[in-house]
Amino acid sequence: MRISTTIFLTDETVTPVRLARELEQRGFGGLYLPEHTHIPVIRSTPYPMGGELPREYGRTLDPFVALGQAAAVTERLVLGTGITLVAQHDPIDLAKQAATLDHLSGGRFTLGVGYGWNVEEAADHGVEWATRRDRVRDRMALMRALWADGPTAYEGAFGSVRASEAHPKPARRPRGPVNGPRTLIGGGAGPKLFAHIAQYADGWLPIGGGGLTESLPKLRAAWEEAGRGPEGPQVVPYAVLPGPGKLAHYAELGIEEVVLQLPPAGEAEVLRTLDDYAAYL
Repeated sequence: MRISTTIFLTDETVTPVRLARELEQRGFGGLYLPEHTHIPVIRSTPYPMGGELPREYGRTLDPFVALGQAAAVTERLVLGTGITLVAQHDPIDLAKQAATLDHLSGGRFTLGVGYGWNVEEAADHGVEWATRRDRVRDRMALMRALWADGPTAYEGAFGSVRASEAHPKPARRPRGPVNGPRTLIGGGAGPKLFAHIAQYADGWLPIGGGGLTESLPKLRAAWEEAGRGPEGPQVVPYAVLPGPGKLAHYAELGIEEVVLQLPPAGEAEVLRTLDDYAAYL
């Protein structure tokens, strides 16, 4: 099982370069970064985990810039977003960012896709909340058109692109309907989410990793119903606080990668946490 990590990197934490080097030297598998462009201070949307919204949410580094730095100082580390708020992006720009990072890193990029929770943040990007899932699906289809081997046009409900020259292409060759970087969708278990995963992704990023014994058969059934390949969906438990029993349970379920949560802290505290997590490598 590959042991990866996630962290809210901010202007107050360990730097991307320092962390990436330490992760690769210690044998960790990957680094995934979350995204928030901004956090409106006046909002009605509650923090999903309850209580006050932690300070780091409003201070996150741009994940693509930070992962670009991490890519430049590593050779094997998987580099991912956990997650990219796709509905809040111009899909033509996002397709270029993702393809460039995947190309320059030699195919090490994983695009974690999410729908978001902050209504006010999305509204500032012009996203009507009720349409966000359909917007994400539409934007992903437009991006796949730009990643196609030859000029491919796309006309969707929320955007379109003419048949175009668009380079670089993602390093990974197509797998099923995904002709871009490895794509994982985050979100709570349910038939709608599982249908979207089967339609345009490689797998699932379940936050916290709870309830997988019940959820995995349903996801695999949706995958088979969509006519996807025998390899099955990749499932990567995300933002996990580890324990030996928990990781053994994931292994029994056939999970090949887990993403452990690091504290949004300075270098000393983050390195101490990596020392603790080394027991799971």
